[in-house]
Amino acid sequence: MSKPTYKELLDAGVHFGHLKKKWNPKMQPYIFMERKGIHVIDLNRTLECLDRATNAIQQIAKSGRKILFVATKKQAREIVKEAALSVNQPFVTERWLGGMMTNFATIRKSVKKMNTIDRMLADGSLTSVTKKERLTLTRERNKLEKVLGGIANLNRIPSAIFIVDIHHEHIALAEAKKLGMKTFAMVDTNSDPSLVDYPIPANDDASKSIAMITRHMTNAVKAGLNDRRKAKVEQESA
Repeated sequence: MSKPTYKELLDAGVHFGHLKKKWNPKMQPYIFMERKGIHVIDLNRTLECLDRATNAIQQIAKSGRKILFVATKKQAREIVKEAALSVNQPFVTERWLGGMMTNFATIRKSVKKMNTIDRMLADGSLTSVTKKERLTLTRERNKLEKVLGGIANLNRIPSAIFIVDIHHEHIALAEAKKLGMKTFAMVDTNSDPSLVDYPIPANDDASKSIAMITRHMTNAVKAGLNDRRKAKVEQESA
């Protein structure tokens, strides 16, 4: 699996941190310097952390366990959604509902409700309802799809979570930690990296930087899934 080069990270602006006054002192080991009041992330540390994170997430994917991708910031939503879909993993990119993981049973009920409306709309069992009632149901279904569509096929709590910006997604991170999920995240200079099992020091605001880190994490998941398929084929042919 190919790793990003120092130059690729530089070109994507992965090194740009926040203003010094916004920094979290726990990010000190990952900061290279300060320039014009802005912290610059040490890309050598980013490469080290990314290597560690991709190796770990590859093993999780190889074991067949699910990884939840989370990014509700405008500039990260589509990038993360497409990445998760490409490796058939669950995702949350619209809004994190409080209790999405810690109150999973209730969330599953909402997903079942969405699936029921889908069936009713598809099999023609709504012929007796008025146009207005049908429109109301369709709107409710679309609302549920927007928020819960990415976890509709999730039957159990995932084993790991990949987050873009733990400062923004602090509720998701807190729930994941409470449930003992392995945590992977892009961590900017305004966040606390000690809250994450596998922090990746990186600019979590620029779309190019988000796309770069997310792509390499997704490639690691793909590699893990391929390893799993190969192992199954070898087992069957043995």
